[in-house]
Amino acid sequence: MSIIEIIVLALIQGLTEFLPISSSAHLILPSQILGWEDQGLAFDVAVHVGTLVAVVIYFRKEVVDILGAWFKSFGQQGASDDSKLGWWIIIGTIPAAVLGLVFKDLIELYLRSAWVIAVTTIVFGLLLWYADVKGKQTKTIYQLNWKSALMIGMAQAMAMIPGTSRSGITMTAGLMLGMNKQSAARFSFLLAIPVISMMGLYYTAELALGDEVVDWTTLILGAGLSFISAYACIFLFLKIIERMGMMPFVIYRLLLGIGLIAFLMI
Repeated sequence: MSIIEIIVLALIQGLTEFLPISSSAHLILPSQILGWEDQGLAFDVAVHVGTLVAVVIYFRKEVVDILGAWFKSFGQQGASDDSKLGWWIIIGTIPAAVLGLVFKDLIELYLRSAWVIAVTTIVFGLLLWYADVKGKQTKTIYQLNWKSALMIGMAQAMAMIPGTSRSGITMTAGLMLGMNKQSAARFSFLLAIPVISMMGLYYTAELALGDEVVDWTTLILGAGLSFISAYACIFLFLKIIERMGMMPFVIYRLLLGIGLIAFLMI
């Protein structure tokens, strides 16, 4: 990989992992449009580690509170709002973990194409717009229940399809279930922690069992850039949706999808 490819792909991963615009789509497009070679498994691990560290550090207080309350709930203290939230995150993670193992190879074989990305970018962008406009947006993150968490988790599993966007579809589901924008976004980000962790462990296991040569300079640079861009992205995104809602990202998705279709038809 050239230095330009490293910088571009790491920044794309960091910026798009938590925006509702699909990181997988943006990582596939350079190879589809520019003819870049696949970045390799080791680089995938590195940039995912960078984004994972970013979201954990940004939400470090919430993570500590939820973990502490969850463990204490097994003792005399019993359940609390934070311990319940911990259970909802676990429940919301199960569908992606199960369906990811079942359908991963099938999706990578048949759905990693620019046409699929173009269609899903538009379709799920319109769904995000509908949820943003029609959702009641009255519930906070602590008003979730296990059924809502499972529904958001099922939506998250759909993000295996390139162009869907993990953060986008989980926020869409949260808004449709009546959550306000900040709560939908925060639950989506917290839900990302176990999912990205599992992906990182899966890729690391594949890397350990494979024979790919590791370029540590490339990996460190990729992880560092993805961390910086992901952290900045989370901070700015929460500010933007508070003032402007999801519309800027809906417009971006529609323009990207239409542009891709026009490019593919040339």
